[in-house]
Amino acid sequence: MADDDTADEFGTVVNMTAAELEKWLDTDESRAVGQKSGASESTGHESGRRIVKILRTRKSDLSDDDHAHMRKVVGYAKRHLAQRPDGDITDSKWRYSLMNWGHDPTK
Repeated sequence: MADDDTADEFGTVVNMTAAELEKWLDTDESRAVGQKSGASESTGHESGRRIVKILRTRKSDLSDDDHAHMRKVVGYAKRHLAQRPDGDITDSKWRYSLMNWGHDPTK
């Protein structure tokens, strides 16, 4: 996928601003969800911190590694959105996990 296409898809999937995501990542709810691989921080939480940096970086200054992470975010969000649970998602772990990846499905 070309970098411009990646940036466009990332911009569509990530619907939280850097400030919104940073504020969310500081919550207990954010820290309580996601897979932890030995570390104290979940994969999604770590990804959220990286997304904040990407959102605050000029498009022309993004690295190949940044674009690879953007593709990872898009893939995760698409897979996770396809698994939407029934009922109210407002206070669900499903929503909280997506929010760690920069997507709030209630927006």
